[in-house]
Order: sequence, then C-alpha cells, then structure tokens
Amino acid sequence: MNNQILIKIENAIVAVLGTYFYFSYGYSWWIFLLLLLAPDLFMFGYAFGNKVGAYVYNIAHTFVTPVLLLLAGHMFSISFLTMIGFIWLVHIGVDRTVGYGLKYTTDFKDSHLQRI
Repeated sequence: MNNQILIKIENAIVAVLGTYFYFSYGYSWWIFLLLLLAPDLFMFGYAFGNKVGAYVYNIAHTFVTPVLLLLAGHMFSISFLTMIGFIWLVHIGVDRTVGYGLKYTTDFKDSHLQRI
C-alpha cells in the first residue's frame, strides 16, 4: 500500500471518529454544518501573499489546536470547547482525506500531501 493511500485512510478515520464522538455527545447538527468549513476562512491570509497565507492557513489546519480544545473542554467541563474541537478535527480529517494538506509558501496548490 502506498503512503498516500495510508495517509488518506488515517485521516478518514480521524474524520469518522470525530463525527461519531461529536454526535455521541449530543451536539447539534446545524452547528456542525455551520462551522464545518469555518477553518477555511484562514485562506484569507493568502490576500497578503503566499508566505503569510501558508502560515495562517497552516495554523488552522494542524491537529494541535483542535486537540488542545478537546483536552481543555474535557478537563474544565466546557462543552463549547469540546464541540469546536471535534468539528475542527473533522474538518482537518476530511481535508486531508481528499488531499488538502499543509501548505508550502511557494503556492497554495503545493501541500505536504500532493500538488493540488
């Protein structure tokens, strides 16, 4: 099995598990749908050039932030943080499943997974 397929399977599992846990907590469908694409708003960083755009986009598309939100939500019993963490995790999982990875500063189409 090549690495690209393995990476896509891995991220699809993240998306499926994130969705499963989001709804197992009883969170709302409409909030899920409303916020699912919110991390893509970070693409507006590209209005300031490729370097700034890649940096801003990558901040919103690493697993670090949603995992920290999930941990904080769980530790402090703040369901809003947990809810946002799951939605963000699902977004990244879906993005990477379809081939959108972290961006290089050369061009928006250049990612750590493939050229789009």
